[in-house]
Order: sequence, then C-alpha cells, then structure tokens
Amino acid sequence: RVPLRRMKSLRQLLRERGLLERYLRLHPHNPATKFYSTETVPVELMHNYLDAEYFGSITIGTPPQEFLVIFDTGSSNLWVPSVSCSTRVCGDHNRFNPAKSSTFISTNESIYIAYGTGSMYGVLGYDTVTVADITIENQVFGLAENEPGDFFYYAPFDGILGLAFPSISSDGATPVFDNMMKEGLVARDFFSVYLSKDGETGSFVLFGAIDPLYATNGITWIPLSAETYWQITMDSVSVGGRLIAGSVGAQAIVDTGTSLLTMPNKDLNVVLHMLGANSSGLISCSATSNLPDFVVHLNGKAFPVPPRAFVMESNGVCSLGFEGMDVPTQSGSLWILGDVFIREYYIIFNRATNAVGLSPLS
Repeated sequence: RVPLRRMKSLRQLLRERGLLERYLRLHPHNPATKFYSTETVPVELMHNYLDAEYFGSITIGTPPQEFLVIFDTGSSNLWVPSVSCSTRVCGDHNRFNPAKSSTFISTNESIYIAYGTGSMYGVLGYDTVTVADITIENQVFGLAENEPGDFFYYAPFDGILGLAFPSISSDGATPVFDNMMKEGLVARDFFSVYLSKDGETGSFVLFGAIDPLYATNGITWIPLSAETYWQITMDSVSVGGRLIAGSVGAQAIVDTGTSLLTMPNKDLNVVLHMLGANSSGLISCSATSNLPDFVVHLNGKAFPVPPRAFVMESNGVCSLGFEGMDVPTQSGSLWILGDVFIREYYIIFNRATNAVGLSPLS
C-alpha cells in the first residue's frame, strides 16, 4: 500500500500568486496529445498539467534516494530528474545521482518525453526501485537531463510512475507493475486505487490486493476494449436524465494522471449549457446545489458523479471539473474518466482479466 498525499494543484498555486492567467497564455496545451499522439518519437504525456493533485513516494538506488511521483494509469514509463539536469526546473526537485547508487547500471539509450507544454530529454538506466515494501531489482527508468520551460518548476512532484500497458511504453521499457507481476512480487495481478475527497487523508494505491473496507458496495467489472491505456467502452452519458448523444458507444480511459473529466468539445459545450455554465466552465457557486448528477453508464449500470464532485471551488470562484478535447478513434470519440470520476469509486485495475472494477464509495 502506497499512501498518496493530496496537495494543492498547480492551478490553485498559480491562482493564489496571481500568475494563472499569464501562465495559461504563455503555456497553451493540447490535452489530446497524451492519447494517440501524432509524434514520430515515443511519448509519455502528463495530461492536465494544472490540476494533478495526488502523489506518493518511491525510492531508487542503493542506498535509496526518495522521489515524489504521480502514479499514472495513463502512461507506462517511470522517470525522475537526473543530477545531470542543470535547468532551473530540475534544480527545484529531487534529482537522482547515479554515482551514489551501488546498484545503478547505465545505458547508452536515450529517452524523449513530449508534453503539451514542453518536453523532457534524458537517458535510460537500471536500478533497484522500491514501492512501499515491494523491491524491484534492475528496473529500467528514465533520468531526465533537460526539462525545458516552466512546466515542472511549479509542479510539486518529481517524476511519474506509469501503470498502463507495455504496449505504450516509451523505448520498450518494461513498466514497474509488469516487473512486479513477472517476479512474483504481488499476490495477485491487479492494483487498486482510492482517492480521497476534499481535504481528507487516506488516499492510496494498493498493489496485489483489494481492500474490503472500500468495496462494501460490490464491484462491477468492465472489460477493457484495448490493452494500451485502461480503456473501456461506455454505454452512454446522461445529465439530469438527458442523454449526451455523442457519448453512446464512446471509448473512455480511466486515468489517475488526468485530474478532470474530459470529453469531446462538442459534448462539452452541450454539458456546460445543460448545467448553466459559461464557455469557460465557470458557474455561480450559489447555483451548484440545484445541479443534477453527471451519470456515466457502463456495462448496463449507472455510475453517477454528483455536483459536489464535479464543481470545484477556489477563492470563491466555482468551475466545473470538465475539459474538452478531440481525439478521434476507430470506434468513436474518446472520453477520459479522471480524478473527478475516480474519487467517487474504489477502482481495481485488473491485469489478470484485463478489466476495470468499480465499487461505489457512498
């Protein structure tokens, strides 16, 4: 069990410092680039760079060097900053020093990771990685040597630990959880995630087990439609009993590395209109108590997201936790069920059966 800390998002920090508007203007991003990127090089993208909030600690090397990472089900690589990185961004975070680890193995292989707001260049290496009490020897990981721009300067995390499938891993690197399974380090081939609401503590990622305290309302299993991201097929989405037409049969990715609930722009416009928000997603705080549930229909069952979950308030300003992006797929449009959705359910990511399990938390 890896405890996750919930910290202020980058959006909140920038807003408190009066820097948000300028940052958004200087660093526009395309949320679609994380999924089905058109880049010709391997990519691993952190989506919604402003709102990622949940982080946990891991160690790399002998003796161990500690790093704060996002456990990201929407990517597959592990990477942290390297001591060789001299940019301002790296200097504000924990950096891995290969010379201080007796178990580090260097390579001549490079890694390039593209982001909506910049990119990271580095090299691949092998070392001992410890996640909670699970130790993986000779785990391949990226050492960032250059992180252009201001993206990571303000970010409270050091790196990313990807938990998606090997098929989308940059440079063919074996993901951490795949090595856990291969080496028999987990009792069962799945992991589960609980994300706390509001300012609560207790968020965690649990490897190889289901905590029965969080699954008392039963588990609904949704089969995967692709073994890349944790991708499933939605029946539909409705708001206040009204169907969102573009959601019928759409693909959805359950992604802990996406903070908001993301949908095609045309569907976002419909949802914002139905909920009485403006085109930027801002809404009167006094109106939120009368809003209907946002309901995702999966495998014949309804999974509601109530207004208290999708309305975000900061310094007296209320906005909806939805975002638009357009990523066409062969089987329809793509939706991302990020933390706004995940906070309402205890979720099991099952590699043994290639399915996602959801248990309502209330």
